[in-house]
Amino acid sequence: MLDDATYTPRLKAQYKDTIRPALKEEFSYKNDMMIPRLDKIVLNIGCGAEAVKDTKKAKGAQAELTTIAGQQAVINIAKKSIATFRVREDMPLGTKVTLRGNRMYEFLDRLITVAMPRVRDFRGVSGKSFDGRGNYALGLKELLVFPEIDFDKVDVTWGMDIVICTTANTDAEAKALLKQFNMPFNS
Repeated sequence: MLDDATYTPRLKAQYKDTIRPALKEEFSYKNDMMIPRLDKIVLNIGCGAEAVKDTKKAKGAQAELTTIAGQQAVINIAKKSIATFRVREDMPLGTKVTLRGNRMYEFLDRLITVAMPRVRDFRGVSGKSFDGRGNYALGLKELLVFPEIDFDKVDVTWGMDIVICTTANTDAEAKALLKQFNMPFNS
């Protein structure tokens, strides 16, 4: 469905129809190319000590991340050995996936409308997690908030880092863009 040429995700259509004109008016851009847009979303699971004890844990994390993203995740391997942490060179330590295009919009939609409301004691995400260049990072403590993950088949509950990269030049522009996508900021 995501590869169909005629299919347009809901958030992508919303961006074209309402968000772009609103941002152009709010920041008074002279050119349409100056309007910030989503560039990519990077998902990352660091397995850490679990992967050091059992290298198959990284494969399990990769399978879960692939299920959530709808795209094949790659395994991150150690570049060099660190004896203190019992890490050897080429040992799998985590997994990541980069989403662009329709999959990126679909994931953001599922994150905001389905996964975040399922987080226990959820009060919104921090409005201060921008990096100064218009990128936003957040973390989830467990992947079970995604309905794609079957609770009975999970042996280890992983956390996940999510980095939303935009073309915005400032944090204020990026925050305005994400607010238009209904990102639940608490501040």
